[in-house]
Amino acid sequence: MTGAFDDLLTANEDFSRTFEYSGLTGRAARGLAVVTCMDSRIDPLKLLGLNPGDAKILRNAGARVTDDVLRTLILAVYLLNVDRVLVMPHTDCRMAKSTDEDVHELISREYGIDTRSLEFHTVANQDAALRRDLVRIRTYPYLPDRLKVGGAVYDVHTGKLMPVEL
Repeated sequence: MTGAFDDLLTANEDFSRTFEYSGLTGRAARGLAVVTCMDSRIDPLKLLGLNPGDAKILRNAGARVTDDVLRTLILAVYLLNVDRVLVMPHTDCRMAKSTDEDVHELISREYGIDTRSLEFHTVANQDAALRRDLVRIRTYPYLPDRLKVGGAVYDVHTGKLMPVEL
């Protein structure tokens, strides 16, 4: 694992010299799970005033509540101290600017790969998708009724969260 990753390995050497998190457990100290996008403009710990160990961070394209997110939330709730979930998509998201067909076509045209067997979970209406995802968590039969579920859109241009109510 050299060459393409040398910068990361060097940075990790520096990080490990002053590593201070060895006492943390795998449990969410603040009882929080955050479902957000993989967009690199989002720093979920910093923007929410959290520290390492405070929350479980689940990331995917578009911050969608997929089957895998639900599976992960079950583990987080029952095994890792999570009692509240924040679903946090963001402004200026590529997944909200395309359809699945657009993405399939682009990948096929540019790279010659047929991705039509995949769902990319693009978002035609971000507000409606967020509300649907919140309902999906709240009504999922394997998650407890006591689980607190909230949603907010993160503005990547201002750093502000815009809460969304059901």
